[in-house]
Amino acid sequence: MSDLSRRKLIRTGLAATAGASGLAVAAKLADRFGLIPPDHGSIYGPGETLTYAAQRLLTRHSMAREFTHSQISKPPFQNGEPFQGDAFKRLQAGGFADWRLRVDGMVARPASFSVAELRSYPSSSQITHLACEEGWSFIAEWTGAPLSHVLNLVGILPQARYVVYFSMEPGWWDSVDMADALHPQTLVTYGMNGATLPVGHGGPLRLRVPRQLGYKNVKYITRLTVTDNLKQFGKGLGSASPESGYAWYAGM
Repeated sequence: MSDLSRRKLIRTGLAATAGASGLAVAAKLADRFGLIPPDHGSIYGPGETLTYAAQRLLTRHSMAREFTHSQISKPPFQNGEPFQGDAFKRLQAGGFADWRLRVDGMVARPASFSVAELRSYPSSSQITHLACEEGWSFIAEWTGAPLSHVLNLVGILPQARYVVYFSMEPGWWDSVDMADALHPQTLVTYGMNGATLPVGHGGPLRLRVPRQLGYKNVKYITRLTVTDNLKQFGKGLGSASPESGYAWYAGM
């Protein structure tokens, strides 16, 4: 079956089974094509599966809306107080010169990158909207190294399906599938509004995933792990968010 025919089949099947009584059937169809989210086992699992599968089929290569400089929020909303861990404060006192982003897992060349190294790679900037499920949002210009470039440097293995990313702040971690990991707008962000990324917004490094809600954009990242299975992380739901009642996939 050609890729086009397969896509047509999935689209037709999902549309036909989108009613409440057909969610279980839609889940089986999504499973056939590997479009089951890691938190599918909850009471809302069939709905989560339908949402993830439909959006992956229809918007896999779509771009998040970008704005003009005149639309940047002044000032951008800062959610919560900056992280105050002792190790973090020591790194901050040194201008984050010793901060490292470790990349491991299913890669050919595990590596550790300094902020300076990441800044030396080809950069990308975008003016996009960060929206939180709690109701606040803002528009800012984000600058960083495309995650796809970092992953190309380490050589992701063909069977890899997800990238898990961890914060220095305890308890904060998340993951995305390869569609978002390799998307051109997904950035390892180190700049904001023409300046260094403020600590209050996740500096020195924050993963920016503009096609998903704010909680997927984890601050203070120190490690990326490439994997084909999310069951080995946390409670096996794909991130800390589903463990607190949110969906793993938070596409907008």
